[in-house]
Amino acid sequence: MAIYTRDFQLTLKINKDSKLMKHYDLNNFKNGWFIGNFLPSIYKNENFEIAVKFFKSGEKEDSFVQLKATEITVVTAGKIKINSKIFTKGSIIEIPPNEPADFKCLVDCVLVCIKFPSIPNDKVRY
Repeated sequence: MAIYTRDFQLTLKINKDSKLMKHYDLNNFKNGWFIGNFLPSIYKNENFEIAVKFFKSGEKEDSFVQLKATEITVVTAGKIKINSKIFTKGSIIEIPPNEPADFKCLVDCVLVCIKFPSIPNDKVRY
């Protein structure tokens, strides 16, 4: 494969039998969280967490706050409600520390969640 830029050509050799690539199954991780300061984790670190979460219509979570972390949620499919506001595919919601939030899935949905820093047990439900 050749990649061309304005000033030069770079030729890449592709090894289709790479032994470096890894494969994981999201079902082997807790609640969709697969990167963060916890086990199991593909990349254990203290800086951030990432999850892909699937919810069925009607599922909900009680009110909670993150004490120190910020959570960003991207709606990649479906329709949800957080704190009486409706969000649909393409919405990005940022919940700062100490901001109460509740969650309800209105239509089957898929969410990508990023939390930083990665602090296990930072979420307090009430």
